[in-house]
Amino acid sequence: MSETPGGGERSLKERLDAARKRQGLGLPSKPNRPVDPTEGSALSLGLRVGMELVAAMLVGVAIGWGLDRWLGTRPVFLGVFILIGGAAGVLNVWRIVAPRQ
Repeated sequence: MSETPGGGERSLKERLDAARKRQGLGLPSKPNRPVDPTEGSALSLGLRVGMELVAAMLVGVAIGWGLDRWLGTRPVFLGVFILIGGAAGVLNVWRIVAPRQ
């Protein structure tokens, strides 16, 4: 971008700001308030809940499978850690959707 002598870029910015104000397109000031992680659309909440459950189950399966493979056992640890992963996923979901006090 080339600048014109005499601050042409600045005057363009000022003119754009003035035009936005005339049209009512100025940025509204937002009040400072804490962000609630559960605030948003139902889709975003549903996706987060689903991801929490899937992630907890994947971690449980990976740990159980790794322990069974490392120790040379039958899928004992896999079953145990699937249950632990499922419980952890449900606990995470509960923390997300539980009413705040």
